[in-house]
Amino acid sequence: MESALAIGLMSGTSLDGVDAALVDFSGPAPCVRATHFATFAPALRDELFALQSGGANEIERAALAANGLARAYAAGVDALLQDAGTSAGSVRAIGAHGQTVRHRPELGFTIQLNNPTLLAELTRITVVADFRSRDVAAGGQGAPLAPAFHRAFFGSAIERRAVVNVGGIANLTLIGKDGGTRGFDTGPGNVLMDFWCERHRGRSFDDAGAWAGTGKVVPGLLEVMLRDPYFARPAPKSTGRDLFNPAWLARQIAQCSIVEALEPSDVQATLLELTARSIADGMAAQAVDAIFVCGGGARNEGLMQRLQALMGATPVRSTAAIGIPPEWVEAVAFAWFALQAIHGKPANLPQVTGARGLRVLGAIYPA
Repeated sequence: MESALAIGLMSGTSLDGVDAALVDFSGPAPCVRATHFATFAPALRDELFALQSGGANEIERAALAANGLARAYAAGVDALLQDAGTSAGSVRAIGAHGQTVRHRPELGFTIQLNNPTLLAELTRITVVADFRSRDVAAGGQGAPLAPAFHRAFFGSAIERRAVVNVGGIANLTLIGKDGGTRGFDTGPGNVLMDFWCERHRGRSFDDAGAWAGTGKVVPGLLEVMLRDPYFARPAPKSTGRDLFNPAWLARQIAQCSIVEALEPSDVQATLLELTARSIADGMAAQAVDAIFVCGGGARNEGLMQRLQALMGATPVRSTAAIGIPPEWVEAVAFAWFALQAIHGKPANLPQVTGARGLRVLGAIYPA
């Protein structure tokens, strides 16, 4: 019998490291057998950050960074298999998202750095990678892809659900009782908060939103940020560091007439409010009965509390309440995407991405 075990590997916009999950898909719901997280080596993280924007000798640097990322992925797979007491031969496939360094679907391309051939060589497991490109080739945004997984495993016949993934960028999935699904990137998730915290506090993230909690929201700055055309653009839409980056934030602060009065903690509080408001605004067009949050943002107590306040009586909980801990949802999703590709099954939702139709996503690199 063919193995139903797959590994999902995810390194997201926050660039904190590699999430690895070993998942059993033999039952009606994914069973997470083991998980492993490894931070990036500082040199690799710095180079991946640098490659988000133009620079000298990009082609060679990107290729070397892709090799480094594949080795980090392989080390994560080895640790995961050791933790699970499982051999490489028992795993059907690895789904490796790669590291997004450019996402320009309006120009017809998206780039996720990776070297899946090296990863397959190092792990001796079939690798599926480059999931977004086929959707973009079919006229879609190539993102968000997670709504297909959310619908498959988080949908409910008795309540309308929203699933919010708050990684570097936040994306929203709206699932009706009949399975009808909409989804899009709402805007920045943690990316701007993380940058501002590292710049002013020397920490890679604002633990539980505690620092933001010491500041106050600056209405003028929030208004300036929410005027960015992205927020008013209708779906399908997706975004990333190409738009929401330190230069964008600097421009918003410069436009604020009270720039001299801004305290760093007040900017942090305003950035948290921006994330919460843009997510809540995304849900305004469709009533939901329950909201489930995944990604690193689910651990930000300040953000979760603000979302709950904005959503009133609609409960806001983490995806742990429906079976998968929030920090592992994306890795589990890419394990599922890998098996979809192996079995020749579509994994995009055209109504979400805007693609011309259903497509099998990912390129397969045999063990």
